[in-house]
Amino acid sequence: MYNQAFQKPKLAPRGGVRRKTAGAPPGGLVRTGYLDSGNPLPLVCRPAVEDLDLADWAANNLEFVEAELLSHGAILFRGFDVDAPPVFERFATAVCPELFGENGEHPRETVSGKVYTPVFYPPDRQLLWHNENSFNHSWPTRVFFGCVRPADVGGETPLVDSRRVFEMIDPQIRKRFADKQIMYVRNYGERMGLSWQKVFLTTDRAEVERRCRAARMQFEWKSGDRLMTRGVRPAIVKHPVSGREVWFNQAQHWHVSCLDAETRRVVIESFRREDLPRDCYYGDGSSIEDSVMDEVLHAYRELESSFPWQRGDVVLLDNLLTAHGRNPYSGERTMLVALGAMKSYDEV
Repeated sequence: MYNQAFQKPKLAPRGGVRRKTAGAPPGGLVRTGYLDSGNPLPLVCRPAVEDLDLADWAANNLEFVEAELLSHGAILFRGFDVDAPPVFERFATAVCPELFGENGEHPRETVSGKVYTPVFYPPDRQLLWHNENSFNHSWPTRVFFGCVRPADVGGETPLVDSRRVFEMIDPQIRKRFADKQIMYVRNYGERMGLSWQKVFLTTDRAEVERRCRAARMQFEWKSGDRLMTRGVRPAIVKHPVSGREVWFNQAQHWHVSCLDAETRRVVIESFRREDLPRDCYYGDGSSIEDSVMDEVLHAYRELESSFPWQRGDVVLLDNLLTAHGRNPYSGERTMLVALGAMKSYDEV
């Protein structure tokens, strides 16, 4: 809950970086605080006046928004009633004018082609923490989530500071991933997961091959109109502004050992290893040990911050600084997603 005075608590510095505990944002139109006085993730901004338009305020206070996002990694905007796609898009565009509109992983919400609904994942299963699109050569540095309708039970979006994950993982494991990187292997098909036609938004094989080459992915066409891709990506990068090293990857999102027991059983019984919908290895093709992934999962579990969604909430993430997931839920849940400020591994 909010502390009554709604002030930022004084926190011990982590990793030698002093966190700001300073006063009110410029203009006095919003108040800042935390949902939990002992946890600075996320920073929470609430209106201090009635009928404050979040998009207009953000457009006039971008320096403040960017500074706090760099410090905290995630900002929750609560109480602004951003509960419709056009309102959500106005805010996202105010913060990030160049939203990403070519994403076949997410179903589209019919607004402008740049607002999505979340990827489908069974409601009764946990979607593990990950940095959005970090398996691709290019990825968004800004991720926006908007809550139109929270689930009846569950459905939270856990957040994890990627700087702290990096610090918590054993240095020898960090070095192994830094040296070898991660190879993401994907088989596209309707049996489990998305087809290549849906992901690449085309039925033209030549166009798919061109885009794979541009994204530095190897590709292989298989029988039955199936496609397999392989891409080697870093596991650790330096933030382009702060220079801090962050754990930036999706190994736990792809490694078969990280699936829940029932899903893992079904997947192993249904597919040969080379035909798994998603899998990952060290960049040299050697297997990532289950014990290593257990340690990675432990770090995320220990560090995650989770809160119930409220209608009209918006969360803004720095995708390099903060990983996100999704808890199981029941009841209808309606969320919006926008991605923007694209970068590639060449730039970090």
